[in-house]
Amino acid sequence: MRLALILAAALLTSGCDAPKPDPTPETVPEPQATHTELRDAMQAPVDKARAVEDTQAEDEAERQRALEEAGG
Repeated sequence: MRLALILAAALLTSGCDAPKPDPTPETVPEPQATHTELRDAMQAPVDKARAVEDTQAEDEAERQRALEEAGG
């Protein structure tokens, strides 16, 4: 039984190819933009939050200017 398993494993591994070497830097393909819909869906809330933050900062600066002009 063990001999049959060893022979089967040897037969299966003999059919495997040798590992291929890593590609050289000259042959490495340029990265492609993929999953743009997912990236856009994830980035949308972040962009929205940044826009709100910018608006709040502008409003705060306007309040500070109004206080300064009022003499406060």
